[in-house]
Amino acid sequence: MPIHQTLWRLTDTAERLPTAQLQTEKQLEDFIVAQPDMLDSNWMLIGQQIHTDFKGIIDLLALQPDGTPVIIELKRDKTPRDVLAQTLDYASWLEELEASRLQRIYEEFVPGGNLAADFQARFGSAFDEDALENDHLMVIVASELDSSTERIVKYLAKRGININALFFQVFQGDDELLLSRSWFVNPSTTQVTVSSNKQTGAWNGEFYVSYGVDSSQRWEDARKYGFITASGGPWYTRTLGMLEAGDRVWVSIPGAGYAGVGIAQGPAVPVEDFTVEVASKATPILKVNVEGNYAESLNTDDRAWFVPIDWLHTVAEKNAIREVGFFGNQNTVAKPKVEKWEHTVKTLKQRFGVSD
Repeated sequence: MPIHQTLWRLTDTAERLPTAQLQTEKQLEDFIVAQPDMLDSNWMLIGQQIHTDFKGIIDLLALQPDGTPVIIELKRDKTPRDVLAQTLDYASWLEELEASRLQRIYEEFVPGGNLAADFQARFGSAFDEDALENDHLMVIVASELDSSTERIVKYLAKRGININALFFQVFQGDDELLLSRSWFVNPSTTQVTVSSNKQTGAWNGEFYVSYGVDSSQRWEDARKYGFITASGGPWYTRTLGMLEAGDRVWVSIPGAGYAGVGIAQGPAVPVEDFTVEVASKATPILKVNVEGNYAESLNTDDRAWFVPIDWLHTVAEKNAIREVGFFGNQNTVAKPKVEKWEHTVKTLKQRFGVSD
């Protein structure tokens, strides 16, 4: 069944707003370029109308915070078969792209721009050229999403192809147009949680966690009160939802190394609902004397989410273990399926004194 939405204006009564249309889907593309948050607040647009070597034109290209590329294709008036085939074709081209070509694409989009420097400024981490080999994300944007496109996207997504569809619908207000959006597949399902298309091995059952340390969250708080946390928007927080009670996590502090291993005690909850034990009493984290500012961005999409952890072993940030060959990733939670992760966990078990 094709996706559709309804908006209501709530005053003394409920008034249903009529639907409307943009003159062209090019308008939608222009709106997205002007306000990329319409897609995802944690994506960085780096290109528009990009000519591939296969005589195709990619509508928009973005990067996620871990450097993985996002191909964004507007459906326009193309048939489901055409738009899907084109998107997959563009992905095959992008897979072979070199970093120098990506820089030229960015310079065309932002004259004089430096991709590495601007990526660092946006996300606070260096752009890893190896990210071009990642299992990139494909997104089809449509003002109308027909049942055929829905069916094919759902089929591919269920089989591990990172593809999604974003449906926009326009409504007529009193003297303005209103725009709503809806993801076809939950973004947490299609978010790239393991950044390599070469991951063909079996998962060892151990979760990787990236724990960023800044003014809003501190590692010593996590050690003392038993939790992991993430904030800054859905891209960073939604992968916490992968964890369930009983899952074992190995925690890496970016730039420092691995600092802890523990067992999840429950699902992720927003900061306003999270409690820790203080003097044998469950106390809201917002009322505890902690180093981090967990109230930052409270009641917004950027607010912190927490997972309670029973620590098996932790070390101070300054004593974190960092070695060449260890697995690393910008996603908050990941299920790596690469040999590097096997090596990392095996080494950490010995260093932390943790058994199978």
